[in-house]
Amino acid sequence: MLYKKTLIVTLLASLCTNNLSAQTKTVDINELQGNWHLRSMDGKDVRKARAILDFDPKEMKLNGFDGCNRLSGELKTNNNTLISTKLSATDMECRNYIHSYVRHRLHKTMKEGFTITEATQNGIKGISIKSSKHELFFKKMGQDKGWFKASL
Repeated sequence: MLYKKTLIVTLLASLCTNNLSAQTKTVDINELQGNWHLRSMDGKDVRKARAILDFDPKEMKLNGFDGCNRLSGELKTNNNTLISTKLSATDMECRNYIHSYVRHRLHKTMKEGFTITEATQNGIKGISIKSSKHELFFKKMGQDKGWFKASL
């Protein structure tokens, strides 16, 4: 019985992972303007780290918060791959493990180069930032604010 439950859970997890990576529409850098909240990293929920990336495509700059520190960098393109060069951050200590986990992997992904595609995760539309070793899912901040005015 335990074997069957494990098999079902494994199959469902595989289907969910495939659903996230099945959408491969590359996002144009100009569509990224604004703040993006990191929701999952390599399949793990990391919303509590409160990491945010702020893309400025006109200036080709990246700013944000990595869970522990403010960060900034310049963006360079190479075909459909982006890379953040001269990535710098303040040097504050991380409060706990989740913040340290997110900080380390976020910096590594930004430095090694990444592609950005449209993605949906758990019914939420966003973007997937994928490097050779990591996959990060972000949701655009402020997307849900229009519902309040429409309901009045």
